[in-house]
Amino acid sequence: MADQEIKDIVKDKYARAALRVIAGEGSSCCGTASSRGECDPITSRIYTEGETAELPAEARAASLGCGNPTALAALAPGETVLDLGSGGGIDVLLSAKRVGPTGRAYGLDMTDEMLALARENQRKAGATNVEFLKGEIEQIPLPSGSVDVIISNCVINLSADKDRVLAEAFRVLKPGGRLAVSDVVVRGPVPAQIRRSVELWIGCVAGALEEQEYRDKLAGAGFEAVDVEPTRIYRVEDAREFLQGAGLAADAIASQVDGKFMSAFVRARKPAR
Repeated sequence: MADQEIKDIVKDKYARAALRVIAGEGSSCCGTASSRGECDPITSRIYTEGETAELPAEARAASLGCGNPTALAALAPGETVLDLGSGGGIDVLLSAKRVGPTGRAYGLDMTDEMLALARENQRKAGATNVEFLKGEIEQIPLPSGSVDVIISNCVINLSADKDRVLAEAFRVLKPGGRLAVSDVVVRGPVPAQIRRSVELWIGCVAGALEEQEYRDKLAGAGFEAVDVEPTRIYRVEDAREFLQGAGLAADAIASQVDGKFMSAFVRARKPAR
């Protein structure tokens, strides 16, 4: 698909997800699993009850991520954080609590419906050190060298121009700034037909990068200290029902797909000089 077609599909999917939450229809979790009323194993059990207890219910329901970057990013009081593809705002609100009143948390999203939901969640949470920006992650509307930490939760894989996203992330980070994102990553080769089906099952995935390719793109953007840490590995048993519905025999393809798709915490740092 063309880049703009991918972007339009993603925008429509997220807009409908936000409207479901606003209408009180429950979780907005992505993917075919959500149509069956299930969010396992992608979006479930990501946040602890202690983390989200004080957040608006709509912020929890609008979580579309595959990880918990705020818990892994080691945010410090006074830091400025940017969440790429902030959705309903759950990671921005969690980050705002971690950086405290002397810090700042920005959320960036291209979908009007998600921005409206996020700003309402901000109001309900009483978060005064938060700002939600409209824009695309390929063109971040912030000055160069203005952010200490960039987080993102299963969003970079949605972009058709990941090189541009990583270049923009590098630009807006301060020297020594950190990238700490959760994303879907592939380990090793997977046949194209199977890969497309598994990506559809995972949900909202326009093209997850293979692990070494992800590392290479980060290095190419200028990042150092790149690390990819698996946080949840998807097994063929998890996707069996969906794969069979797509006309694929789970047993026959198990060796080609089992354990190759994972949610991962991707870390990198902009050089201090």
